[in-house]
Amino acid sequence: MNAELDPVIHPINRLRICAALKAAGATEGEGLDREMKFATLREVTALSAATLSKQLGVLGSHGYITRHREYGSSRAKDTVWVSLTPAGNTALNRHLAALRKIAETAGGVDKHG
Repeated sequence: MNAELDPVIHPINRLRICAALKAAGATEGEGLDREMKFATLREVTALSAATLSKQLGVLGSHGYITRHREYGSSRAKDTVWVSLTPAGNTALNRHLAALRKIAETAGGVDKHG
């Protein structure tokens, strides 16, 4: 597994989003495809709707997440569903491995010099 930080996932808000989707099981391609409501993801990540939407746009443009709108009787009643794609899941796993490697390497550094 390549242990390099992913520049798409690295910004903290995008890392939060990907980690929240994975933790909730909102992933595609593992037998059961699951999704998370945009509103729930917004609450879990503590991001504003505008910030979350912008970051989802970046993740989506790289193929890391998918989202679709379920139309209600009015726009206010629409539900947006979000999930982590297999590519996003792989990228997140690689990014987390790189962070672990950095943490393990930093743990062996002499703190006095």
